[in-house]
Parts: sequence; structure tokens; C-alpha cells
Amino acid sequence: MLQHLITQDDNLRMVPTDRNELTSAVGHLHEELRALPEETDPGRTRVLARWIGIGQMCLGHHDEARMFLRQSLDLAEAGGNTRAVVATGLNLGDAHRYAGDVQTADALYRSALNTARSRHPELVDFALQHTGKHLMERGDHAEARTLLQEALRLRIAKGNTELVESTQDALVRVELLLGEAPSEWSRRWTGWLQACTTVRAPARWAGDFPVLRDAVRELTTHQRVSPRHLRDQSFPVELIAAMAEEAEKAVTADGYLHNGKWNAAVGDAANRFAAQADLAAVVARSTGLEVGQPHTGVYIGYEEGQFLDFHLDESGFGEANLILCLKRARVTGAPTVSTTVFINANGYLECDLGEGDCVVFDGALTPHGRTPLGAGESVTLISFGFRARDRALRTLTNPPSVPR
Repeated sequence: MLQHLITQDDNLRMVPTDRNELTSAVGHLHEELRALPEETDPGRTRVLARWIGIGQMCLGHHDEARMFLRQSLDLAEAGGNTRAVVATGLNLGDAHRYAGDVQTADALYRSALNTARSRHPELVDFALQHTGKHLMERGDHAEARTLLQEALRLRIAKGNTELVESTQDALVRVELLLGEAPSEWSRRWTGWLQACTTVRAPARWAGDFPVLRDAVRELTTHQRVSPRHLRDQSFPVELIAAMAEEAEKAVTADGYLHNGKWNAAVGDAANRFAAQADLAAVVARSTGLEVGQPHTGVYIGYEEGQFLDFHLDESGFGEANLILCLKRARVTGAPTVSTTVFINANGYLECDLGEGDCVVFDGALTPHGRTPLGAGESVTLISFGFRARDRALRTLTNPPSVPR
């Protein structure tokens, strides 16, 4: 009814696309509501009151918004329309949140989410989205991310691109608030790299991009660690199998799309592995860089057709990354297989990681990615981040500027 006149601002709040047009449209709805005969179906009154409330909320008229949305919610409840109760309850929660009434907003969101889960599963993603944004504004960033990740899974299953992008935008914002989004420097380098080359055509390095080669040479002179493909590390097979099982469950239950592949939080199996394997010693032996035990980790899952284009990690992940392959499926005799790939001073370096293999590198200063998975391929990995014991190595001095 008013959707075409509403967008989101940088804080993910609803605002007018054109204030004058929205004001005029809300005025017309007011006139229609006032002109309704007494015998009119209450459903029409409910719909008009709801959209007047949404429009007033977008215009910043919080008292009017709450009054009309409360009217609409009361009509939905009186008529036993639980689907409208969920949708309007979320809108009323937004109106209270925008007005600064956090406590009332929280109660409305929780009620709507509970009703959606029990009565209207098709609305759960909407309830999760609204509640997640509320929690993000309230400062409960970790819980917000959990709800938004669940919303993203549901929306991907729905196949609605617009809804998926909306939730991805919210996840980017909450990860920024958690300190996990890429720095501006990393983001600009990643954008430049992806404009010059791609994991889908590694042969392009050979002669077409001398500017790319020169830029990467300058970048890699600052590396704390050069890529090292490590085989035969003799990690306990039962621990790797336990992580592979945990990763599969985590991706299924709580995984979220990030840069074209699935990510999920690590759990007890990964923590047990890190405690027993002395990964800091593995990194030190293979690279010469003394690091502490891993301070962070994430499960990564790739399916057929997925890939990870060249990028730089943000510096908070650490001065050294270790990616360990937990599970690998491929078709025998396939002409190509997916690999972890790096750009270094001499060109492309591809690492075909089998189960139990790992690669150590400096993700903040080494362009890296994964080439596309072919038919029947899948890969499950875990990535650990390490901080250098020498604090001086944690800060880049005169980092190379992003090429123009």
C-alpha cells in the first residue's frame, strides 16, 4: 500500500523515499478511514490503521504511529487473525523502538516471534529480522547475530533475493558492531583485486595484469607469514572426524552465507582439537613466527558451484591463519578440482588440501580465495586465527596504498 514510498536508512530504519509523497499518501488513507461506513468489515479498518501507523512511523510521528498501530493490533486480536497479530505486533514494536521505548518494543517483538513459531512459520523470518535489529540497537550484538543468521537461512530457503539481501545487510552491520567486519583498507584492497582478477580464471595472471603483479609484490613485502602447504601433520584422526561432524551440524543449524560460502561458529570439538594439537607450535615450526594459541576460529563449508573470490581478511583475525581440511568429496577422474589459491609475488599458488592437510598464511596481506567447486564436490574446513607474540608485528607500518 505504501511500500513504494518507504526505504531504509544507514541505520536500517524505515524512512520515506519522498517525504512529501508519503505525507500525502498517509493523508489519503486518513480520509478513507474517516469515510468508512459504520457497517464496514473491521478488516478494512485494521488494514488502513496499520498502514497509517507505518507511514506515520516512517515520518517520525511516533505518538500517531503507536496509536494507529495499537488500534490495528487490537482489531486483529479481536478478530482472531493471528497472522495479522504477528505482522502488526512487529510494526508496533518498531514504532516503540523508534520512539526509544525499548522495554515495550522488546515485549512486542518476543510475543510476535513466539506466535510466529507456534502458529505461522511463514512469518518466522520476519519476526527474527525485526527482533534481531531491535537487539542490535539495544547492544545485544551476539544474540542479534544469532537471530539474523536464522532469518537468513529461512530466507535463502524461500528464494526471495530482496529478503535475503535485507538480512545480509543487517548481518554486515551487526558484524561491524562486533568488530568483525573488514577494515576500510582491507575492503578497498579487496575491491581492487576483484576488479582486476578472479579465482575463476587464474590463467589471467600470466600476461594481462602487470599492474596487479607489481601491486601484489608491494603488498606481500609486508607479510608476516608466506603461504605454506603443510601435509602429514599427524593430527589425531578422531579429532578431525569429530570436528567434521560438528561442522556439518553447525552449518545446517546455524550456518550463514558469507562471501559466497557457508560459515558457522566452532564448538566443543574444535576447542578440544585446539587444546590438544598445539597449533601455535605448528605455525612456529612452519613459518618461524611465534604466535599464541588460536584466539578465534570458524567452520567453512563449500558446496558444488560455490567459490571464494580473492580478498584480504581484516587484521583482527590475526597475523597468521591456519586452514585445516576436515572433509573432502570429489568425483574420481574430474578434469579439475577446487583448490585454495593465493596470489604471491611470483604468481598464483594453488593448494589442493586433502583431509588432514592445512595451509598457513597471512590472510590480512595475502590475496586468497577458493576456485569454484565442480559437480559432486564439497569441502569442509576450519580456519583458525593467531596473534603474533611480538606485539610490534601486529601493527602494519606504512601499509601499501590501494592502487588507483
